[in-house]
Amino acid sequence: MRFRIHPAWWPALALASPALVPWLAVQTGRFATGRARALRANKERIEHAQPLALPSLDDLELTVLVDHEHQAGFLGDAGVSYAIRTPMGTTLMDLGFGPGTPTLLHNVSRLGFSAAGIDSVVITHLHLDHMGGMHAARARRVEWPEGFAPKPGTPCFLPAPAEAPGMNVRLVEGPCLLPGGLATTGPLARMLCLTGWTEEQAIVAKRKDGGLVVVTGCGHPTIQTILAMVRRLDPGQVHTVVGGLHFPITGSRIQRLGIQFQQIVGTGKCWWAGVTDEDLTVLIAALNEAGVQRLLLSAHDTCDHAIDRLRREARAEVEVLQVGASYRL
Repeated sequence: MRFRIHPAWWPALALASPALVPWLAVQTGRFATGRARALRANKERIEHAQPLALPSLDDLELTVLVDHEHQAGFLGDAGVSYAIRTPMGTTLMDLGFGPGTPTLLHNVSRLGFSAAGIDSVVITHLHLDHMGGMHAARARRVEWPEGFAPKPGTPCFLPAPAEAPGMNVRLVEGPCLLPGGLATTGPLARMLCLTGWTEEQAIVAKRKDGGLVVVTGCGHPTIQTILAMVRRLDPGQVHTVVGGLHFPITGSRIQRLGIQFQQIVGTGKCWWAGVTDEDLTVLIAALNEAGVQRLLLSAHDTCDHAIDRLRREARAEVEVLQVGASYRL
């Protein structure tokens, strides 16, 4: 049995309990209040969303720069960075851990991917594995590895207030069109116990056959909420879902000193409860009901057990994203 916190920590937690228990009680109350507020906020945002005039794209390609699984010669990491190319431009979605690890710089160098070709940047949410590392998250500032940054003034679309030095910061307040023929769902909320209120946006694109493609970072608001917003933006069938779904049921990709971090924070559950197989059953049913035909899964925040179940039970064609690979969408 794998514990979310290794038993070696238990004596220290017991000794800290006089301070820890009151703090957890406060966090639990904040979480309950915030969870109800997030549900209300998303309901209102979806109800007020208006259709977007998404262009039909003759060509849509996604190249994986950072993710957990990787091809030979590339580095894997428990973060996300994708380059999305269309005939109308190239969008970089997220930066992984940025300068916090060598992963992004190594992988873009091996791919020959130049930051000079980036026309716009979309940060899905302000977590360390998406905006450039721990220092970036604490400072609420998008941070790039030295030697890899887009040209000054490149638009950077953020779902919540933060800095992006040298870039043209665009605070996304609702669904809207993006450069490159893409669109954003706008921020969708989730209250995460211990981590707090999180705003996350997903990218939407329309294929030339009218089918829709949805690209997520972590999917914290839940895929059900994201798809509900997409249905308001365009009546087309969701053909492909790409990215993270945050289902660390049996283990975390980020673990240090016996602590399974992704099983404790980021799940949308209270601190004593983890994401479960029952939760995954609900998610699979939602994907099947939506008629999704292709799933390109990120393993950066989803365990092998969950991926195996998705392979077996989702009606879609399922593939796990690999760093170094490009996918026609």
